[in-house]
Amino acid sequence: MSNWVDILRSHFNWCLNDRITQYSQQFIQGNYCDLRTKSEACPLTSCVSKNGATGEPWKIGKTDKKGKVKNPRRNPGHIQITALPELKAARPWFAGIDSTVLQQNVKRLDTAYNNFFDGRGFPKFKNRSNFTSFTFMMGVKIQGSKIYLPKLGWMRFHNSRPIPGGFTIKACAVRKRQNGWYVSVRIEDKSVPDYTTKPLKDVVKVIGCDMGITKLVHLSDGAQIENPKFSATKKAKRTLRIRQRQVSRF
Repeated sequence: MSNWVDILRSHFNWCLNDRITQYSQQFIQGNYCDLRTKSEACPLTSCVSKNGATGEPWKIGKTDKKGKVKNPRRNPGHIQITALPELKAARPWFAGIDSTVLQQNVKRLDTAYNNFFDGRGFPKFKNRSNFTSFTFMMGVKIQGSKIYLPKLGWMRFHNSRPIPGGFTIKACAVRKRQNGWYVSVRIEDKSVPDYTTKPLKDVVKVIGCDMGITKLVHLSDGAQIENPKFSATKKAKRTLRIRQRQVSRF
């Protein structure tokens, strides 16, 4: 798993450098425009991808409802994801990593770019201190105190919360910490109906809520939500005392 983290970090940095390089080439060389038709013409920069990533910028073989061939543009994330088979052929050590993990590594960069466009900082190159995790999207299994991770196999782990019946595993994040490895499992219950928001004109009353001590939430209509008290066990209380002593020393 440590080897995976190192390889994924280099892959993330390569993808980020690829997008920065492509943007720099496009920005410096610019776009040529036909003034009569006002269409872009790039006779000198046709090899530069306008989407900011090296690879095929068009989807091939796609057809619409009428049967006509259409080739929509790919975004940078799709370009780099579709290039993963070529990456595995050129760099065999990438073939040892699960495909969904590599895809989520590219989507992680997409999320960083979306945050930048929303007004936050520009994506930065990762080092060992700020790149310590990877995510599985399928193939994860849990049986008691054992967990199965694709391409890694079965291994023992401390199951802090058993998965309730009816829930399915949607994703699994593996994170490295100073004292070991931690697994976060995202689960889904399909029996829970989707919540649909109502327009303000259909809202007839508003319910206020307040955080409580013995109860988790008190509502203005008299209803109360019980406190699950995940840290009420003897072992959790001992761990909490130890952590509080560690914090007090800083």
